[in-house]
Amino acid sequence: MKLTASIAVLAAALTAFSVTAAGAATERTASAAARQFEGTVVSVNRDARTFRLKDVERGTVRIKVTRNTRFERIDGLAGLKAGAKRIEATVKRKNDAWVALEVERSGGGGEHGGGRDDRGGDDHRGGNDDPPGDDHGGDRS
Repeated sequence: MKLTASIAVLAAALTAFSVTAAGAATERTASAAARQFEGTVVSVNRDARTFRLKDVERGTVRIKVTRNTRFERIDGLAGLKAGAKRIEATVKRKNDAWVALEVERSGGGGEHGGGRDDRGGDDHRGGNDDPPGDDHGGDRS
């Protein structure tokens, strides 16, 4: 009986530990996930390779640029100027700093690659290109 009780206590402890460890792993993964800021460049420090971006929803953040940072529609760090509007930065938290993965001028239409999609919806199937009577619904047998 004593062995069964010890096994039950050990099993409960292992279960509690695994739940705690899983929660901590999820929290680390969430904090390592990329975030996006968008707003106006407040200042640029080329020596420190950083810039400050005022995001309307989150306030002003300092963002570090590395050699791995990708720039779209901006000529690198040299292309960032104080007062530049509609700048988007996709960042990750690393060593207590926001590090830019990508920096771009927003307003590219949301979908890169061009083309117009005015069919409505987000499934890219319906709309004006459908043959008459094909509503893509129900059973297709």
